[in-house]
Amino acid sequence: MLGGLLTLSGLALGDVVSHRTTAAMRNLLFVMVTGATCVVMTGLLESFFPFLSSRLMIVLKASMGPLAGAMGLFFIGTWLGGVREDAKVHRITTWGASMALFAAVALGSLATQVELSNARPLILAAAVVNMVPVLLALTAVTRATQLGDPLAPWMLLAIACLATMTLGHYLHALNVPGLGTATQLFTAVITVAFFLIASVLGVIRNRQARLLLRLSRLEPGMDPATGLHTGAALISDMEHTFWRTARLQGECTVICLHVNNLYELSEPAGSNVEHQILVTMAARVRRAAGFRCVFGLYHPRCFVVVIYTDPHQTPLNETVTRLRSMTAQPLIVTDGKHTRQVFRPRVGFGILTVDPTLVTPLDVLNEAELIAVADACAPRPPAESDVLTAPSALV
Repeated sequence: MLGGLLTLSGLALGDVVSHRTTAAMRNLLFVMVTGATCVVMTGLLESFFPFLSSRLMIVLKASMGPLAGAMGLFFIGTWLGGVREDAKVHRITTWGASMALFAAVALGSLATQVELSNARPLILAAAVVNMVPVLLALTAVTRATQLGDPLAPWMLLAIACLATMTLGHYLHALNVPGLGTATQLFTAVITVAFFLIASVLGVIRNRQARLLLRLSRLEPGMDPATGLHTGAALISDMEHTFWRTARLQGECTVICLHVNNLYELSEPAGSNVEHQILVTMAARVRRAAGFRCVFGLYHPRCFVVVIYTDPHQTPLNETVTRLRSMTAQPLIVTDGKHTRQVFRPRVGFGILTVDPTLVTPLDVLNEAELIAVADACAPRPPAESDVLTAPSALV
């Protein structure tokens, strides 16, 4: 159990280092404090460090559980959206966390004065107090589930594990007769399961929040649908690639992919389908071109790929062949009536390999786009990729 908690703490710390957000820090604090509480209740500290004061261990066992419960309940309320989502749930979690925090302080104070031989009732009181935040969290998550939160049903499973975990650890701390190795093993497994489910749900909700924040900012130079650089940001990326390639005495290949019929389904299916097409096409181009090249969107119909080429690189024709194959495949889009429709992209290619010391990125980009537009408009025989191989709808 301790190994699992340390692993999850390391992953939470990595999330903090990567994103440096309040939500990531909150997740790390939750795993560390609640995990430390579980370790204290198991008696591992006494086994590893027998020189620790018995008074200190009683204080920790009496206060850390309610403290972790208060923090967890408050974080559950924040995870559920706080006051902006549901004022009732916000009141339940806020006031419940405040009362649990007050109880933790009171129990900790009592533990400094009680006789060590009479500490059992204090631990029992801490167990009763600690179950209150669990029940309040269960109430809040149940209400969120009824109101349609898509992640709340999974959090209900985590709360069930939390209740079982809390009960198991306090029974072990109270040395209840009849508890054997099987009970301890079950408690350890449930503990790791709770932290794993709660951490994954926290990461998912944090990722959704970061995505919404990024989309709401509408950063200049970035397409909101695909997240690709566009406009001046794309030109800046190309300039940097040209400069680096010139230093390496190599060549740059600029590939423009013009989706000639991007708006073909806009009238019958609605304007939102073009965003679905752009996202799918962007993923296909990135898979075919790889991650070591500049990839952007010149305008909604024109993707741009800039590749550094030298004798040691993968032959360019292989990359172009993958691009032609993957971007020509039909794709499925869903209109406003949730009806699936087939979109068969007609993509034109404009490919220019240049010496970066003799040209400017904008001139090369404009010339490659003209070639791509002409290629997209040129008549061509039907290809095998025009045949949809997806299964038909069930009747």
